[in-house]
Amino acid sequence: MIRRISYPFAMLLSMAVFFSACSSKRYVPSATKAAKAAEAMANLKNKQLYRYINEWSGVKYRLGGLDKRGIDCSGFTYLVQKDIYGKQLPRRSVDQASVIKEKNLNQLKEGDLIFFSFGGREIDHVGIYLNGDSFVHASPSRGIIVEDLSLPAFQRAIVKAGPINN
Repeated sequence: MIRRISYPFAMLLSMAVFFSACSSKRYVPSATKAAKAAEAMANLKNKQLYRYINEWSGVKYRLGGLDKRGIDCSGFTYLVQKDIYGKQLPRRSVDQASVIKEKNLNQLKEGDLIFFSFGGREIDHVGIYLNGDSFVHASPSRGIIVEDLSLPAFQRAIVKAGPINN
């Protein structure tokens, strides 16, 4: 017995076949955030920094925190500079900004600090430059994460960047 297909179903089926077969090129999406972060991590010269970021990755943000139960942005930069580079930093981001040697963004090197102002004119956030357009920081919404510095929200908020003065 031959069964009749309803007109709407037949139209839907033919449209699905048409649209799935109309292109011989395969769609390849642009680099995802995760792929960009993985590439930045893979390109780190300092493998100790690589391991450190991996150990802290995903740790939740906690204002004033300084351990794996929760950490804030300046606490993370404080620990990285102490544990990886053997350098002493003040604890607050605004104070950390006062001890860096300022340089242009295109001159940054792995481990340099990047300071932001999201809430006005005073510095209220800090991260660590990795390479390319990537940096690591303690995001208030996502914890320790590698992000794309070229995103407009970050570009608008950058105030100062550079290495620690010795």
